[in-house]
Amino acid sequence: MSVISDPIADLLIRLKNATLVHHESCLIPSSKLNGQILEILKKESYILDYESVKDSWPPMWTVGLHYNKKMSVIQGVKRISKPGARIYVIASKMPVVRTGIGTAIVSTSSGLMTAKEARKANVGGEVIAHIW
Repeated sequence: MSVISDPIADLLIRLKNATLVHHESCLIPSSKLNGQILEILKKESYILDYESVKDSWPPMWTVGLHYNKKMSVIQGVKRISKPGARIYVIASKMPVVRTGIGTAIVSTSSGLMTAKEARKANVGGEVIAHIW
């Protein structure tokens, strides 16, 4: 088993790679942070659902990928704030991804949320990733 230095980038790349080869689902390592990101992706309709894999070590989630007319809903992902270069923004400067078509995931003092929700709640934070 290898050590993953950036688990968020690992999650995003696993999703992107699985959609590029039209898999129905993919496996994601289970963690609290990954669960929060998957919950946002589910709420924003980028994935269908996710569930825990029984009797798996290390713990994993199966993520059901969402397709629209044989085309993936996830067209692209980009890791913004990296372990070596953190990117923080204030509420008024929250990013808009692909002129509103995409979603920015932000880590705030109120927890993980989309940039749209952070703007509405008037909280700033670390921009984790963009997905479109």
